[in-house]
Amino acid sequence: MDIIKQTVETFTKAGGQFIGIAESMAYAIKGTKAFIFDWDGVFNDGQKNENGTSNFNEVDSMGINMLRFAYWLNYKRMPLTAVISGESNSTSFYWTKREHFNACYYKISKKVEALEHFCAQHKLKPSEVAFVFDDVLDLSIAKLVGIRIFISHKGSPLFNNYVVKNKLADYIAANKPGEYALREICEMIMNLQDIHDKAITERVNYSPNYKAYIETRNSIPTSFYTKQNDGIVELSPNS
Repeated sequence: MDIIKQTVETFTKAGGQFIGIAESMAYAIKGTKAFIFDWDGVFNDGQKNENGTSNFNEVDSMGINMLRFAYWLNYKRMPLTAVISGESNSTSFYWTKREHFNACYYKISKKVEALEHFCAQHKLKPSEVAFVFDDVLDLSIAKLVGIRIFISHKGSPLFNNYVVKNKLADYIAANKPGEYALREICEMIMNLQDIHDKAITERVNYSPNYKAYIETRNSIPTSFYTKQNDGIVELSPNS
């Protein structure tokens, strides 16, 4: 079976929704150089404790690691990665540093400014970015990037319709926030590239490719940025 058709059947059966033509999305993935993620409502269900912290899970973390490895296998280079959040969340700081993301943006209320900064830093076009998001503040980015993947909420059917009606998503995850939607998304992207099984097998065998990938990944420093006055500045959240 054609890999695109198989991917559509597998993830549609699971409850996912492809908006538009899956072949177009598969083609766009080939031109993707960066993966950017919102935090609240993407890595978790948006609930926070008394310290303003929201969590993540290791199932999603493994999915993102495998997505990056699959990219490495296909293109022999690391994809660029970032989290862009409107809030300050110590767990996101810990996680992005642990996973060696290129950047973590925090307390950025106008998120498109973070996208513009990230693209300028890395000489990217917005069309070369894939973005995973869940809510209103993310739409300024979703309007511009090449691939938009939406994690919907049961409590916002009108907003979900708005995203679809205005063509602001290419795929809507079957799983909900905090219920392994990120893992689903990573597997879907990997399978559209026909690289999922190869990436898993090489990781299981801790192949030379995986060793080279993980060594390169672990050498990436994480930069932290926030909004101050009229611009975005590099500032450690512990400063």
